[in-house]
Amino acid sequence: MRSVPLEIACDESGSEGEKLIGGRTGVFAHAGVRLSLEEAAACLVELRRRIRSPAVEYKANHLLRTKHRRVLEWFLGPRGPVHGRAQVYLVDKKRLLANELRTLVGPEIRPDDELLAAFNDVLRTRNRRDPAAGSFFAMAGDTAELRAKVGRTRDAKSLDPLVPAILRAIEYWSAGGEPVFLVHDEQPSLKGDRLARIESSPGLAGVKFVDSRTDPRVQVADFLVGVARRIAEDALNGNGDEILTGLLVPYVDPESLWD
Repeated sequence: MRSVPLEIACDESGSEGEKLIGGRTGVFAHAGVRLSLEEAAACLVELRRRIRSPAVEYKANHLLRTKHRRVLEWFLGPRGPVHGRAQVYLVDKKRLLANELRTLVGPEIRPDDELLAAFNDVLRTRNRRDPAAGSFFAMAGDTAELRAKVGRTRDAKSLDPLVPAILRAIEYWSAGGEPVFLVHDEQPSLKGDRLARIESSPGLAGVKFVDSRTDPRVQVADFLVGVARRIAEDALNGNGDEILTGLLVPYVDPESLWD
């Protein structure tokens, strides 16, 4: 008898497609939570009771306000509603880009922001005569071998961390042998080959995209992923909060590109 799929609600924060440097965020985050509809609804009621904001829709930034610090600590803490029932996958975007560059050029390269920005531009464009290409190769070394490597990389893969994050969520939650059904916040970019890659993932029983406002589980995932990204980004920028970073650690997927 086939087991009943494990329903996991997911959302992301910091997604800017293949733009990994020079954007609004330095960290990408993806979260999955394992809560029933009733449990998620009760969590939202409790958050609203504790925050006491007149806002119609609550978002992560409500929890991140200084005056709601105790609510945030409760939400992430061992007595909170998602402790032990959630996974967060974090990606330091600049580090992801630097790793890709070192794969192509060599581990000895020490890329600065200018080189990384040029590299990001050349991988994002499909126009091989784009001025960005000339800028990058002028800095990295204009060789036929490097141009061929960059071309193959550009043609074969996307730097957008969203699909790898979803695939990792499926792998994480299905590790116990249960098939996973994902309920994910709407993502217009997930179609065609990108969606097919997700749907063919081992361990996936199905995936449904919903408006987060219609599913309390996805709303809870939205809260978690939003605060996780901000805490991680603050830590990355050297102004992290030791207590909040410590509370986040139990949620962070070991495959994350963040430390």
